[in-house]
Amino acid sequence: MAVSDQAILTGKQLDTLCINTIRTLSIDAVQKANSGHPGAPMALAPVAYVLWQEFLRYDPANPVWPNRDRFVLSNGHASMLLYSMLYLSGVKAVDSECKVQDKPAISLDDIKSFRQLDSKTPGHPEYRITSGIETTTGPLGQGIGNSVGMAIAGEWLKARYNRPQFEIFNYKVYAFCGDGDMMEGVGSEAASLAGHLKLPNLCWIYDANQVTLDGPADWSFSEDVATRFRGYGWNIAHVGDANDLKAVSGGFREFLATSSRPTLIIVNSHIGYGSPHKQDTSAAHGEPLGADEVKLVKKNYGWPEDAQFLLPDGVLENFQEGIGQRGNELSSEWNDLFAKYGQQFPDLADNVSRMQRRELPDGWDNNLPTFPADPKGVATRESSGKVLNAFAQNIPWLIGGSADLATSNKTTLKFDGAGDFKAGSYSGSLISPTTCVRPCGLPPSWKFRRSTW
Repeated sequence: MAVSDQAILTGKQLDTLCINTIRTLSIDAVQKANSGHPGAPMALAPVAYVLWQEFLRYDPANPVWPNRDRFVLSNGHASMLLYSMLYLSGVKAVDSECKVQDKPAISLDDIKSFRQLDSKTPGHPEYRITSGIETTTGPLGQGIGNSVGMAIAGEWLKARYNRPQFEIFNYKVYAFCGDGDMMEGVGSEAASLAGHLKLPNLCWIYDANQVTLDGPADWSFSEDVATRFRGYGWNIAHVGDANDLKAVSGGFREFLATSSRPTLIIVNSHIGYGSPHKQDTSAAHGEPLGADEVKLVKKNYGWPEDAQFLLPDGVLENFQEGIGQRGNELSSEWNDLFAKYGQQFPDLADNVSRMQRRELPDGWDNNLPTFPADPKGVATRESSGKVLNAFAQNIPWLIGGSADLATSNKTTLKFDGAGDFKAGSYSGSLISPTTCVRPCGLPPSWKFRRSTW
């Protein structure tokens, strides 16, 4: 399909046009910067398109909507994929006070400034640098680790704040990851914990392209990923071709129909899809395609060979009619529901609002213990445990965790109302891989970053 045919586009042709726009924006940005990773965005553009257009419950006009689905690009070197999606979806900017601004999070000029000093489009996505990025990713494994923390937070919020007729929280967490993420120990630990906790709101999309930066993935990685994740207790879905939109959609539908455990969708893709000489090779991974190859790729896409940063007619409108309209309707419905919720449950609504504004509750520092000088001394784990219990009684949403050492490091919460966060019972507060006790988080060994609003 050539770009010039847009006046008579069918729905399928419009989908292809949008997907190739994601690809070419990514290609052009990397080429202009003379640095970056074009191959993964070229491969995963159809998967990102289906997710954002059909499934992601996200309002681009209100990217701090508390019940939005979270999207994490764990293979953060593929950052242009995310920047293209934020731009095409029309995600709004948010200031340091979490106020939505009447301007885009990313403009076309920002994409043209990819990987430049002080750019809003750095080589790896950075939280707070650019609106719409839920967490900083770059070191492989960290993004999927963070996604587990986000999923834990979602299930705890759901269990603690939802009431009959008031489903305030039900968001999902989607994370893209690659072979590099699968190799990292931090990712394995996080996956094990997610399976142990049976987190039903977590979906990892594994880009199984069989290529790493150095060459074929089997040079360094030969395990059966599906078997490993089944051992963790995950549901496994498989998409044989990233370009098969129906199959991709089926993978996401299977995730949404799975109610008792996390889901791994294994997607077979072609890194550098459409490149005559670099597709399925490491040459498409971490360097620009080169001017001559870019022209050949664009010819394969039906693109004008010399056009750069082309935005065909109908593409932005398609995103506005897809994720834009759906997200606006969902967030508006949620705002109406939350207003009614606040009337019936004012204390709970105040908790939610304060969390979103990053404000502590009144009296958060009441009744803190003091420790007079003592020649015998007191173990810091003893004193910290007492302080933690005092804080936790004053801050209902305090997040904590312990790597199955709660009785030793004194992180167990012992006051009335403290409970366990564990599989099938998510209203408790402290997480550990085997014994779970009060609000939610990950043990220090997971290098967890708390979910952002």
